Amino acid sequence: MKISYISRPYSTDGLFALSIRLVVGWTYFSAFWRRLVLENKLIPDEPGYIGEKFNHFLPNALGIKPLIEYLVTHPEALWWAMVIFTIVEGFVGLFMILGLFTRLMSVGVFALAMGILLGSGWLGTTCLDEWQIGILGIASGFTLFLSGSSIYSLDNFFVQKDFPFTRSRWFPWLGSGSLPVKDLKPFVLWGSAFIFLMTLFTNQYFHGGVVGTLHNKSIKPLIEIKDVSLLNNSLQFEVYRTEGVDVYGSFLIGIKLSDVTGKTVFEMNGEDLARLSPAQISNKYVTKIKPGKHSLVIPLGAKGVINLDLKNDGISDNATYLLTLTDISGAEWKEKVN
Repeated sequence: MKISYISRPYSTDGLFALSIRLVVGWTYFSAFWRRLVLENKLIPDEPGYIGEKFNHFLPNALGIKPLIEYLVTHPEALWWAMVIFTIVEGFVGLFMILGLFTRLMSVGVFALAMGILLGSGWLGTTCLDEWQIGILGIASGFTLFLSGSSIYSLDNFFVQKDFPFTRSRWFPWLGSGSLPVKDLKPFVLWGSAFIFLMTLFTNQYFHGGVVGTLHNKSIKPLIEIKDVSLLNNSLQFEVYRTEGVDVYGSFLIGIKLSDVTGKTVFEMNGEDLARLSPAQISNKYVTKIKPGKHSLVIPLGAKGVINLDLKNDGISDNATYLLTLTDISGAEWKEKVN
């Protein structure tokens, strides 16, 4: 009877990690399955385009915000990134389920989970959804690197069949089996400590979950107003939605301009905003601000410049006014117009 070079402890570890391997594998392969097989979500300008979801990560991403901003301002590069990302998820997930080059795939799991954590760890309306997915993915990837696969895997099948590549020096590092390290305890300790510290840091950074006051940036919409100008009876300002639910937009139902006495000198309601021409909105990212049925819809991560014709000779370019934006929820955002 052929005896595998996989030692008993590693065989047991890989066996115990089988459920983690299968679930983590499906988690990533299902992303590929959903986007290309069940429904094509890689078509720009169609509902559900994955690039728009990626744009939602932008406002509060940690460390990788410049990369995300570059991609969402370059649609072709974004499309290629989403295609490559989806294919990588598909291969990582499928190979992990099959137990093929398990340790190499575990590095992929670790990297993909790190991207999810840094990009979208702040999202989650009822729970810390994306943060939990990211940090658990990192821990799972590390664990699967240590355990490798066991009996129920293609790695073990190739070893049992004595394929030549399984006898190479690199196979234990990329596939499965006993890692050629005399003492793994320091590696396990420092790796686990790093992941635990990453857990505490990101939990605090994104949600205040360690000390202080808990906060959730996915519950209420927040709109930032910048670069407000009033010239030649035209009002121009930039809006950027940085918080709130990612699955639907902020619905702007009012824009008001008032003078120092509080008197309204210009106003638009939801129906007026719904009739805005797309030419009056200059979007900067893939996710777009656009007129809805009864309001102006501002998705999470959308940024754009809005230009309004005031049509009122009583408004002076040199006076001070207050610009107020009103959401359907009742939330208001204000900015001075000097």
